Amino acid sequence: MSPYSDTVAALATPGGTAALALIRVTGPASAAVARGVLGREPEPRRARHAPYRDLAGAEIDDVVATFFAGPKSYTGEDVLELTCHGNPYIAQRILEDLVARGCRLAEPGEFTRRAFLHGRMDLSQAEAVMEVIHARGERALAAARHHLQGGLGQRLGEIVDRVLGVLARLEAYIDFPEEDLPPEDRGLVASELEAIHLMINNLVSTARYGKLLREGVRTVLLGAPNAGKSSLLNCLLGEERALVSPEPGTTRDYLEERWIVGPHCLRLIDTAGLNLAPVAVERLGIAKAVERALGADLWILVLDSTQATPPELPVELQVKGRELPVIVVQNKVDLASAGAPALPWPGASVVRTSAVTGEGLQALRAEIIRRVDVLGYDPGERVAVNARHAVALAEAAAGAAAARAQWRDHGPVELVVSEIRGVLDACGRITGRIDPERMLDALFATFCVGK
Repeated sequence: MSPYSDTVAALATPGGTAALALIRVTGPASAAVARGVLGREPEPRRARHAPYRDLAGAEIDDVVATFFAGPKSYTGEDVLELTCHGNPYIAQRILEDLVARGCRLAEPGEFTRRAFLHGRMDLSQAEAVMEVIHARGERALAAARHHLQGGLGQRLGEIVDRVLGVLARLEAYIDFPEEDLPPEDRGLVASELEAIHLMINNLVSTARYGKLLREGVRTVLLGAPNAGKSSLLNCLLGEERALVSPEPGTTRDYLEERWIVGPHCLRLIDTAGLNLAPVAVERLGIAKAVERALGADLWILVLDSTQATPPELPVELQVKGRELPVIVVQNKVDLASAGAPALPWPGASVVRTSAVTGEGLQALRAEIIRRVDVLGYDPGERVAVNARHAVALAEAAAGAAAARAQWRDHGPVELVVSEIRGVLDACGRITGRIDPERMLDALFATFCVGK
């Protein structure tokens, strides 16, 4: 039985003028609205062209109406989709008429929330709806689609099945304590707890890659003043995004732009030049450059090929550079070269470029793709959990480890069972099997209206 007795409507396409706009209606009155628009009983899953007339009989627009009978619809309820011309005034008039017919305007995420509550998807799939909408790059979209198709839920289901198997054995032992578990059963429980712990940790390990996919790879351009960082940024973006001047120190603050390269989305961050004797305003810019560099996933260190000595980096960056992938760009190769300068990190890859002639830019793009490819990416792993999943999975991993330790040390079976139940609860929070109303309110409030 549906937990909803009302019918809601919303614009499902962005506001503003466009060729078309899509309005969605879901709830028990959807079929009646469809009859009012079409003048006949709606035929499920068949698009019908018809004039849209308001309750007073005035024609607002020609629309294409498609009716989906529940439970075989996005929300699991009766759903009506109306495609009209993309004039905001027309869409608003239709929405006002739908409200007059008894609908109310939908809250953000309400369509997907209804789909979740009607069992059309689990909570990880509901989250994946927004991941698909916001995916930037081939890898991010592939991971989002895998989650939307139930990939994460399937992996968690495999874990839960094994946990339930162990739980059944142990609860049987609690019910019949006089029947001691034979050695082979103790060994089986131990191996299952080990396997469960490993499976959970494998999912936890995808959290960093998931963050890179969703937020983009933070890529900081570092270098001395006038090394050509801003020129290089403009070349990579294909537009004059940063101011460029022969005068050193043009960039006083950091500048960030998203950039799609190959299958990846990068957050390119141009920073102030690392000047050893800065004036007051430069000092503030350099402090921000160091701050961004310390939080980066990848560095592009831009060197001026006409200078024999590379810039001296702050001590904290020298240390951090040993932990991060670094691409050293020897820029301005179109000018007289002073020879290859010594590199701060022997393992860094080197690319020679000219922001003026374009020499080496293709090689730089290829090297960026190569270095980003190894930042947590596993070709055999299609799941990439988000921060919420990671917190619950860490709790589940801790519970599995505690249960394994209790079992190994012959602790009370009741304590082992308690830890295992904690693992089930943590996994359930990811798929939404036991999520409280407050969690649903917080989650779906981040959705678009109409989704």
